Amino acid sequence: MASTDNKDFLVTDKIDFKNFNSSEYNAIFQDLSPIQRLEKLYEYFTPDEILFTSSFGTNSAYLLFLLSKVNPSQKVYFINTGYLFEETIKYKNELSELYGLDIVEIQPLAQEHQMTEEEEWWTDHPKMCCAINKIAPLDKVKVGKKIWVSGVLGFQTEFRSDLGIFAPHGDLYKFHPLIDMEEGQFLYELNYHGLPKHPLADFGYGSVGCTHCTVKGDGRDGRWADSEKTECGLHTHYFTNKKELNESK
Repeated sequence: MASTDNKDFLVTDKIDFKNFNSSEYNAIFQDLSPIQRLEKLYEYFTPDEILFTSSFGTNSAYLLFLLSKVNPSQKVYFINTGYLFEETIKYKNELSELYGLDIVEIQPLAQEHQMTEEEEWWTDHPKMCCAINKIAPLDKVKVGKKIWVSGVLGFQTEFRSDLGIFAPHGDLYKFHPLIDMEEGQFLYELNYHGLPKHPLADFGYGSVGCTHCTVKGDGRDGRWADSEKTECGLHTHYFTNKKELNESK
């Protein structure tokens, strides 16, 4: 796999992160295309300051494709919850090889994961199941990071539609280069570039997460379909999720 080489990027406009104003930088990035936004991000932050994650879900290929054009050596963190579809693992391997990506797989603590499995937390405690298997594994990875790049799309949910290009998230800021893309434009880009589909996309899965909490459905309708839950918690308020996780132990 490739390794990140910061010498390839010259930070020309170093940000005083303590006084970072997301509204100011949202305005700077607003009129740029997604790939231009990624390119400009490296004018302000080094690769080591950037946290890039991917679920390798049905909508993941486009942002990974753009990253391969801008900085394929950027580490991409992949959370293997232990409950993923085999097709997702295969898709991760396919895109990693196709785009030459540096994928770093992280997992939940074995003892805590086993507890969620034995007690089937996804049934009665889905929020905490996500906290243990998806949110907590990122804690160590976040250390030293300033910007978290995510491929969330505004048209996916009401919560996501309210997010900006930059949004505060705990001790760092989320960066959403695709957040304001219309669904039609997003689908056009997938087809135009001939990007590989997730293996389950043609079988009625609009979104793919863990096996226990994913069924067929349009968009994200198939995620936690029998509950009011719509987000795993990675992209919602970090401190709330952290507090709930600590209280569960």
